[in-house]
Amino acid sequence: MQVTLQKAFIKINKEQCKGCTLCIETCPVNVLKVSDKFNSRGYHYAEYIGDGCTGCGVCFYACPEPGAITVYKRGAVIDEEILASFN
Repeated sequence: MQVTLQKAFIKINKEQCKGCTLCIETCPVNVLKVSDKFNSRGYHYAEYIGDGCTGCGVCFYACPEPGAITVYKRGAVIDEEILASFN
């Protein structure tokens, strides 16, 4: 089943993140942070704090790792499973 997003959010693939913090530094609304946890490669990965994303995509363009960040904009139609995995 598909749902229409009422607010924007991002998903970060923690295994692809190398902890460079470029996404955190460039986020205009400061909704990203460095995790206290490590990924399987030993990096402190970036995390979305869970609210406040505008869907601007600046983090996506700043990230040097293709596919590490996915931006979901308000009004987008996505599969319910994607939304459930975020919550």
